[in-house]
Amino acid sequence: MKVYDITIPIRPGMPVWPGDSGVSIEPVSEIKDGDNANVSRIALGTHTGTHVDVPYHFIPDGVTLDQVPIERFIGEVEVVEFLDVDRITLADLENAKLPTGLKKVLFKTRNSWFWASGEGTFQEDFVALNPDAAQYLVDLGITLVGIDYLSIAPFKDSRPTHEIFLSAGVVILEGVNLSEVPAGRYTLYCLPLKLDGADGAPARVILVSD
Repeated sequence: MKVYDITIPIRPGMPVWPGDSGVSIEPVSEIKDGDNANVSRIALGTHTGTHVDVPYHFIPDGVTLDQVPIERFIGEVEVVEFLDVDRITLADLENAKLPTGLKKVLFKTRNSWFWASGEGTFQEDFVALNPDAAQYLVDLGITLVGIDYLSIAPFKDSRPTHEIFLSAGVVILEGVNLSEVPAGRYTLYCLPLKLDGADGAPARVILVSD
């Protein structure tokens, strides 16, 4: 058995979506100052680093995170490589001949090397899915889709792709690092923070191969 931790470490100064407040981790008590224990306060957005989007993120009456069964975040997943494209299109997916019966898919692109290289600034030219690709996956019956940057949708055009997925109840996993993960079949364990009424949440995510 091999385990891949595909979670982005949360730290101050990490890349976040433009307009987000960033990450703050501050000590509130420290043993070195005579306190009983080391305790810190954290502040971050719900879509920081490796995180999930649920329908309420873009759909006003969509379900919130606490309403999504945890089973939706666990199960067989296919990692599919698109290393030489700037957008994943309908034609790309048709040519890839995805496995029949697929319910969960993660897309590995050149985005993963932003994480592997330690790139500290937000990259606007990340690879994302066109709306036609999103609709194709919905029509296939996909229930969870993921990608290796902070959005499944192109920069400055985020609504159409998100709305297609989220209005169909598809859970979106964003910000995973697949740089060390070969294409193929894995078991996905994605455990978002259990935030009541939330539009999304950071998650610890691993892939397990037999």
